[in-house]
Amino acid sequence: MAAHTTHPATVSGRDQSTTATAPRFGTAIWAVARIALGFIFLWAFLDKLFGLGKATPSERAWLNGGSPTTGYLSNVEGPFGGFFGGMAGQAWADWLFMAGLAGIGVALILGIGMWIAAVSGSLLLGLMWLAALPIANNPFLDDHLVYGLVLLGLAATGAGLRYSIAGWWTSLPIVRRNAWLR
Repeated sequence: MAAHTTHPATVSGRDQSTTATAPRFGTAIWAVARIALGFIFLWAFLDKLFGLGKATPSERAWLNGGSPTTGYLSNVEGPFGGFFGGMAGQAWADWLFMAGLAGIGVALILGIGMWIAAVSGSLLLGLMWLAALPIANNPFLDDHLVYGLVLLGLAATGAGLRYSIAGWWTSLPIVRRNAWLR
C-alpha cells in the first residue's frame, strides 16, 4: 500500500485559490506588525524627546531638560521598585533608554538589524514588565511580554520583511560577514 501524500494546496480541506494568496497575505500582515511595533518604539522616543503631549507634556521633554526615565521609574512600586527607582533620572539610563527606543523603532520600521532590535527590544520590554509587577489585570502576562515574543518571532523566522530594505541591508559586506547584524 502506497503512502498517502497530500498536496500542500489541499491541506486542511482548503482549495488552491485560498492557499495561494495566504502566504502573500501572511507576509503582508507580519510586515505591518513589524512596522507597527517599530512605530510604538519610535513614537515613545519622539514623545519623550519633544514632549508631544501624549505621555510626555512639553515642559518635561528631554529637549527641555526633562528626564525620559524619571516619571515612570520613580513611581515603580512593585517588588523591583528600589531597583528601578535608583535608575530614575540617571543620565546613563536616559541615554540608553532613548537610544534603545530610537534604534529599535528605526530598525523595525526599516526591517534591518532584526536580531539586535528583537533582543534589545525584548530586553527593554522585559524590564518594563518587571517594573509593572504586580500586574493588575493578569497574574503573569501583559503586552510587554507579548510584544517581546512577537519581536523574537519576527527575527527568528524572517517573517515580516516585506516592505523593508532588508534585501539591500543583507547585501552589505559587513552584514554578510556578521550574521547577527541581519
